Amino acid sequence: MFFFWGCKTEKKPQEVKEEFRVENLEPITEKPKDLKTPKGMVWIPGGEFHMGAIANDSMAMRHEKPRHQVVLDGFFMDEHEVTNTQYRAFVEATGYVTVAERTIDWKEMKKQLPPGTTKPHDSILQPGALIFKKAKSSLPNLYDFSQWWEWKIGANWQHPQGPQSSIEGKENHPVVHIAYEDALAYCEWSGRRLPTEAEWEYAARGGQPEAIFTWGTQLEMLETNANTWEGEFPVTNSLKDGFELRAPVKSYPANSYGLYDMAGNVWEWTSDWYNTDYYGNQKNLGVMKNPQGAARTKNPTNPYAQEKVLKGGSFLCSESYCASYRISARMASSIDSGLEHTGFRTVMGVSSK
Repeated sequence: MFFFWGCKTEKKPQEVKEEFRVENLEPITEKPKDLKTPKGMVWIPGGEFHMGAIANDSMAMRHEKPRHQVVLDGFFMDEHEVTNTQYRAFVEATGYVTVAERTIDWKEMKKQLPPGTTKPHDSILQPGALIFKKAKSSLPNLYDFSQWWEWKIGANWQHPQGPQSSIEGKENHPVVHIAYEDALAYCEWSGRRLPTEAEWEYAARGGQPEAIFTWGTQLEMLETNANTWEGEFPVTNSLKDGFELRAPVKSYPANSYGLYDMAGNVWEWTSDWYNTDYYGNQKNLGVMKNPQGAARTKNPTNPYAQEKVLKGGSFLCSESYCASYRISARMASSIDSGLEHTGFRTVMGVSSK
């Protein structure tokens, strides 16, 4: 008997369960014959792979290592990121209001900040989100990301660059300014869920065990395969790939599984907690089947935030800054915030008993 996994309200994280370290590692590889592929999704055949940065990836970061073995059952995945049109249908059907559109609750916000943080003036503490801003000149320090992010009152999924902007004419662009709970709400409405980090990376790899990018290993093919930042970040963008900000979905070739924009365009939420110890711990546990990620969040550089893993990179990723258009690249993001370069796609899993 087969059933779909729908995503529900996020539960309190638990310790890694023994059920993920089972003796039966045989994955579901073939799509069940009695199930039709949902419209707009593709079947990802189950299998085994090494998760994390490959040995010859010179751009890999420490938190992408060490590689560890994972076995996954097959699942359905959206062929592209959720679009403005798709998210609008959800909002119109449910009346849902995203985090960026809600009145700010200072009591809740300060829980994510160091003790004693002064409350901003009410004129600043208004609904909004972070938007990208270009720098006027070269920046000697690219570790300080506040240099290219600006809090914009009135910025949200319907107004990506602020209250004067609009998504009219951009119906086929990926929806952005989506906080984690905004993505979960869409999942519950649509009967789907967010991918685990392992599922996302496996799908992006497309059956290529030693690939660095979704198309292979050739960095010179970047501009024809992904929407990223080309030029001096964050000062000038050459637009060689055709876009400065977000691109319509399916603007670039799909990978071998038929998935679009698994590199660049917008970062995508996964269901895994971000934990700096997780990869190291997994290496010592042997092969894991359908892992659900770390039991809790841990990030010494941002100890007060509850963070989930983002995958895929965005239109802001450049070789000089983060090069996160690579398959193994990952980023931590606070669950209470959405940004101009953050969206998501959904999955549906099958399991047998």
